[in-house]
Amino acid sequence: MTLQIKTGYRLNVAMIVLNKNNKVLFCKRRNTENWQFPQGGVDEDENIESAMFRELNEEVGLEKNNVEIKAVSQNLIYYDIPKNIRSRVLGGKFKGQAQKYFLLKLISGDVDLNIENTPEFDKYSWVPFWYPLNQVVDFKKEAYRSALIELKDQINK
Repeated sequence: MTLQIKTGYRLNVAMIVLNKNNKVLFCKRRNTENWQFPQGGVDEDENIESAMFRELNEEVGLEKNNVEIKAVSQNLIYYDIPKNIRSRVLGGKFKGQAQKYFLLKLISGDVDLNIENTPEFDKYSWVPFWYPLNQVVDFKKEAYRSALIELKDQINK
């Protein structure tokens, strides 16, 4: 599957992980007060699903056998990085990210995530489905809204 990405955007995967109570995994970026879903870039010539599983493991320590894919966003969901911080984000090479969202269900029971050894996050919480929409940084809000609205009906399927 070849995705057409608008010029200036980096291909990215984002994971909305549900636990048995349908709460979502929300993580605090290390050394900041910013919270977000696990996400990460897709390497050149990397399959999008493989990238998602790689990033899920790198960012929160979950393995492929810990989750099942419930749904994937139909289209890429874009967000722009504010101009005043672009030079510090993604090496200043991109104006934003083009994200493919994955809705995942934790199938291995309650997992104590080992994020202490990951570079990305230093805390996590299981929160109500819509909670992240009001907590994520402003420039990601519309992307989160689009993803949550699109994937909400797939939670109980």
